[in-house]
Amino acid sequence: MSTIIEASELFSLAGKVALVTGSSRGIGRAIAETMASAGARVVVSSRKADACEAAAAAIRDAGREAMAVPCNVSRQEDINRLADTVLKAWGRIDVLVLNAAVNPYMGPLLEIEDSAWNKTLEANVGSVLHAARRIMPGMAERRDGAVIIVSSIAGLKGTTALGAYAVSKAADMQMARNLAVEYGQHNVRVNCIAPGLVRTDMARALWDDPERLSRALGSYPIGRIGEPADIAGAALFLASPAGSFVTGQTIVVDGGTTISAGYS
Repeated sequence: MSTIIEASELFSLAGKVALVTGSSRGIGRAIAETMASAGARVVVSSRKADACEAAAAAIRDAGREAMAVPCNVSRQEDINRLADTVLKAWGRIDVLVLNAAVNPYMGPLLEIEDSAWNKTLEANVGSVLHAARRIMPGMAERRDGAVIIVSSIAGLKGTTALGAYAVSKAADMQMARNLAVEYGQHNVRVNCIAPGLVRTDMARALWDDPERLSRALGSYPIGRIGEPADIAGAALFLASPAGSFVTGQTIVVDGGTTISAGYS
């Protein structure tokens, strides 16, 4: 006789601790709020302490549990301090969402200055490695954990303006594949989410101009750009029991633009 599994159980994070970087606004904040609503204790983290506290307070005001721990992911010592703070307070990190990223340069790839190149790679790729190195062994000891890297569809195709950012996001996808292979034996899953254009402050230059937005929408079969909540739903799936047999994958959440011929 089959047993019906309740949807509330499939998508529950009750008893889990979820750490989300870059979560004081935009996609990261939506992910933090969604995971809190699914029962997780959530760590809100970004560079500015006041912004972190405001986001964590909003979660607490909704009757959920959250703490704010500021961190600049470009600094390895900050990542270590972040992990130490969470582990001291709550004893574990079950879900690690690596969302923090930068894009300091737009333009031809060969014209990027070394400083901007290095900043992009360290913040978007190096920080992923540093955080994984610090946190994943604890997951392996408990034989339970989920790591989610927020990448981008920029890592799946060529671009005339976002070359360095695209390279870093492609590297994140490979990071997920490698770590998934290495840690699968410990029941730790690692996946990427590759959003399309989402209405966030970071992507404002790509959607706030009506002409540019109109051109973009021409390649989105679903007829709109993304909202942060669209990405949060995918993150909850990957973090929850519903995603327990998914690892090493890049889940594209883009309204269909990467499968479009360039028009809808």
